[in-house]
Amino acid sequence: MKVAYITAGAAGMYCGTCIHDNMVATVLKQQGHNVALIPTYTPTRTDETNVSMDRVFFGGVNVYLQQKLSIFRHTPWTLDKLLDNPTLLNGLARFSSSTDARDLGELTVSMLRAEQGYQKKELAKLVRWLAEENKPDVVYLTNSMLVGFTREIKKALGVPVICALQGEDIFLQDLIEPYKSEALTLLRERAVDPDGFVAPCRYYAQFMADAYLNVPVDKIAVVPLGLNTEGHGTPVQKPEPPPFIIGYLARICPEKGLHILVDAFRIVAEAFGADNVQLHVAGYLGRKDEPYLEELVNQIRAWNLSDSFVHHGEVTRTQKIDFLNRLHVFSVPTVYRESKGLSIIESLANGVPVVQPQHGAFPEMIGATEGGILVEPESAEAVAVGIMELLNDAERRESLGEAGKTNVHQKFNDTVVAEQLLKVFEKYT
Repeated sequence: MKVAYITAGAAGMYCGTCIHDNMVATVLKQQGHNVALIPTYTPTRTDETNVSMDRVFFGGVNVYLQQKLSIFRHTPWTLDKLLDNPTLLNGLARFSSSTDARDLGELTVSMLRAEQGYQKKELAKLVRWLAEENKPDVVYLTNSMLVGFTREIKKALGVPVICALQGEDIFLQDLIEPYKSEALTLLRERAVDPDGFVAPCRYYAQFMADAYLNVPVDKIAVVPLGLNTEGHGTPVQKPEPPPFIIGYLARICPEKGLHILVDAFRIVAEAFGADNVQLHVAGYLGRKDEPYLEELVNQIRAWNLSDSFVHHGEVTRTQKIDFLNRLHVFSVPTVYRESKGLSIIESLANGVPVVQPQHGAFPEMIGATEGGILVEPESAEAVAVGIMELLNDAERRESLGEAGKTNVHQKFNDTVVAEQLLKVFEKYT
C-alpha cells in the first residue's frame, strides 16, 4: 500500500506524537509498504532514526507571513521555498513561545478554512505534490487541525483520507474568543469530509465524537499508542531503596501536573524522610514555562528538599531508557484528561509501575497493562498515597511493574500497533 502520512513538526522539541508517527512509518516501510512521512510546519524531531521527508509543507514561516501580510499570499513558490529551510523552521521553537493569543486564534481559523483561508497557496502546493509526484492509495492526517486539507485532497486525488485525533481539545480550549467558537464550528463542518478517524483510546473517540466533531462514534477507529520496545525492558540491577526514586518524564508545564507531583513528593518526604526519597524529572522545557519550573524549584528549596531533587532536562532515547531504569515508581498526574500518555507506556515497558489520575486514557491504559494504580485527579494527597502504597509494598510494586512490562511488550509494541492502523487504511481502500 502507498500511504501519504502527513504529520506536524513540533518546532524542534522531542514530541511524543512525532516519535509515534515516525515509529509507525518505520514499521510499515519495513513491511514493504510505500510510506511517505510528510512533515508540516517544521521538521519532525524523534529519538530514533528519522524516516520523514527532507521537505516541509506548510512551513511555519510561510504560514505565519501569509496570515499577517497579504503580499506573501501571492509570492512565487520559489521564494517560499527559501523560507522553508529546516534550520530556520526549527528556530520557531523560540518564536512560538511569544506568539500572541489573538494571532494563534486567527491562524487556527484560517488553517481550518483551508482552500478558503490565507494559506490556500500552501494547500495547493501539497495537493499538487500528492497528485503529481506521490500518488498515494490513502492519505493519513495525524491531527484534526489538518482536517481542512481533506476536501481538496479528495477532489484532486480521489483517494480515502483518514484523520487522527490526538489531544486537539486542549489546544482548542486555550483559544480566545471569537476564534474558539469559529474554530469549533469549522471543525464540525470539516469533520464530514474524511472517510474515517483514528483515536488512541475509547474515551477520546467518544469524547471527540460528541463534543467536537458531531460524528457517529463508529466512524472513529481506536488504535492505541505503540512503542519500539527495542532496548526497553532489558534486565537492570536496580538498587533497592532507599532512596526510593519517583520519576516524571513529560513536557514541563502546568497542564502535565508536575506541580501536583512536587507537592506529593513533599508529603512522601515528610513521611519517610528527605534522605529516603528522591524526585527525578526529565522532559522538554519551553521558554514560556521556565518561570513555572523556577517556582517549583524554589518551593523545593524552601522545603529543604533540593538534595533530593534531580532535574535531567531533555533526554535522548538512550538517556530516557537509563532514566526510567533508575526509578521505582513513575507519575505524570495531568490536570487535563489525557488522550495519549506515551510516557506511561515507556515507563511500563521498563518495568516501572505508575500512579496516574483516574481520567482520560489512563483507566484504559492501566486496565490493559495491569501496570499501575489510579488515584483521584488533581490531588497531591491522592498521588502521595498511591506512591506510598508502592513504597511500602515491594512485592506489589514488582508485580505491577512486571505485569506492565509484559503487557506493553506484547500488546503495545510497534508491530502490533502499525498492523492495527494498516487495517484501518485497508478498510477504506
